[in-house]
Amino acid sequence: MSGIVGIYQRNGAPMERAVLQSLVDFLSYRGPDSRECWIDGSIGLGHAMLRTTRESAGERQPASLDGRFWITADARLDDREGFLAELRRAGRVVQPEAPDSELILQAYASWGTACVERLRGDFSFAIWDARNKQLFCARDHFGVKPFYYAQRGYLFLFSNTLNCVRMHPEVSGELNDMAIGDFLLFGLNCDNATTSFRDIQRLPPAHSLIISPGDSKIRRYWAPPTDGRIRYARPREYIEHFQSLFQAAVTDRLRVDRVGILLSGGVDSSSVAAAAKEVPAKGAQSTDLRGYTHVYESLIPHDDGGFASETGEFLRVPVKFITLDQTELFEGWNDPELNLPEPIGNPLFAGSLNSYRIISADCRVLLSGEGGDNLMEFQMWPYVQDLGRNGEWRRLLTEMANYLWIRPFPWRGIRARILRFAGKDPYRREFPAWLATAFKRQANLAERWKEGREVPNWWARHPIHPRGYASLSLPEWTLMFEQEDAGVTHYPVEVRYPFLDLRVVNYLLALPPFPWFFQKMLLREAMQGRLPERVRMRPKTPLQGDPVLARLKGTGTEELKRIPLSADLDCYLDRSALIAPNIKMNYEQITSSLRPYCLSMWLQSARRIRDNIHLEAGNG
Repeated sequence: MSGIVGIYQRNGAPMERAVLQSLVDFLSYRGPDSRECWIDGSIGLGHAMLRTTRESAGERQPASLDGRFWITADARLDDREGFLAELRRAGRVVQPEAPDSELILQAYASWGTACVERLRGDFSFAIWDARNKQLFCARDHFGVKPFYYAQRGYLFLFSNTLNCVRMHPEVSGELNDMAIGDFLLFGLNCDNATTSFRDIQRLPPAHSLIISPGDSKIRRYWAPPTDGRIRYARPREYIEHFQSLFQAAVTDRLRVDRVGILLSGGVDSSSVAAAAKEVPAKGAQSTDLRGYTHVYESLIPHDDGGFASETGEFLRVPVKFITLDQTELFEGWNDPELNLPEPIGNPLFAGSLNSYRIISADCRVLLSGEGGDNLMEFQMWPYVQDLGRNGEWRRLLTEMANYLWIRPFPWRGIRARILRFAGKDPYRREFPAWLATAFKRQANLAERWKEGREVPNWWARHPIHPRGYASLSLPEWTLMFEQEDAGVTHYPVEVRYPFLDLRVVNYLLALPPFPWFFQKMLLREAMQGRLPERVRMRPKTPLQGDPVLARLKGTGTEELKRIPLSADLDCYLDRSALIAPNIKMNYEQITSSLRPYCLSMWLQSARRIRDNIHLEAGNG
């Protein structure tokens, strides 16, 4: 979770050290171990170090190879042993304890810009190639590590922290109306290539960018595979193969002395904890494991704490409970130290920030069970169609018979269909009536709303896992990763996701969904004897209430009336049409009606950041 930044004057103008140094100093909160700059003529790279692997103990960045290549990176690589062997076969001399940034440099020296196709892990980096006078930038496959950039004339500026890019005097604070429109409609920017600011772009996941004096080229270097097909003769082989890959994924994320685990008490996060606990038993260097569980004690019914405690006792992992009951709506949003980079649709986000404050006091690395639900989402019909297309009639009949025999009667599905038919679906979205007419027309929001509600054509690209495949490209992932990044939380905690290891992803996308994804049979079988039975067989359990609605019921809506709405909102919405959220609304109505308040709070914060930037520039 180190901070990276760089400036390239493509017209050859010399770099100003003071400007680069100020940007590196700004990143000190996310890289407290060291801060360094490197400048050579028109190029400058900066780095604020947070050591989160054992190999990074003596690492220094920006780092060089042969004086020709320079790198600034926030990176953690998977399968280091395999990658080291690959580099050595290419003729590179690399020490086993070399930091990940050096391995990336060696890869670039061997394969050039194609090196990114061989990398596995979480990374955001830029490499300066002095001979070719080009800057090569890349972001990992799922976008776990952020990468933002701005091009202003001959100036190219980048960082993994959006507010750092905003600090540069050449970058304006003009907003991107399309992104703001997306936020008001959907609660997030649906375009992974843009940000809320007109001058600042986002490098999408699985993309690389080449910047040279006269050109810039962006390309996608990876997409989730659609052609995998793993079929074993024995059921046990599926489970053993998954256990091996999942254990490797967790082990690769434990290269540090102390690790926290977000332990919800569900089977996904508990499986991560079980795999992590077994690593020392397999001969690896010991890691101190600690669990963290978010709980509600009174605001809403909530039983995650009991399941997490049971898992902790079974695995002998201490668990700390972080209560969220006392978080108020929009708590701390007027704090001058908050400075959220982009609007956030969760009015209880202060609870998340407080969690990272607590965790950062103990750990620099945090494991998450996110990804399991998406990758193991069960769909039977695409699988049946695929069997038919391939003429596997015997298997089709057998699988359908077994599925119909064990499938429970879909009471929950019937209830949801009845509610939708009656117009009472709590998740039914409605186009906001309070959007300003001119803004709707200018940003083409009616068409955007229609596009956002339609199923895109690329969802059907995978023959048997269309939803799981498509979910990997959803902008919600980018939102989640960036909101858990230190650039937003302001606490130096790096979150890692074993289920999003490429080895695990490729394997799961190649499996037959039945029986392995039905009620997550694959994961539950893999954890047999490794978790308490009550946890191993616990069904997927959503929150039993909405914390925002519960808070509204407890405090009423009078609190919202005391929140001043920014004058900057007037170009986006019609104030006279605003309806304050109330307890009679359904979930989606409350969420939608709160977005103007969220945007108002953020606009005031964004203006404050810009004023502070001008003040610091004047004092400089």
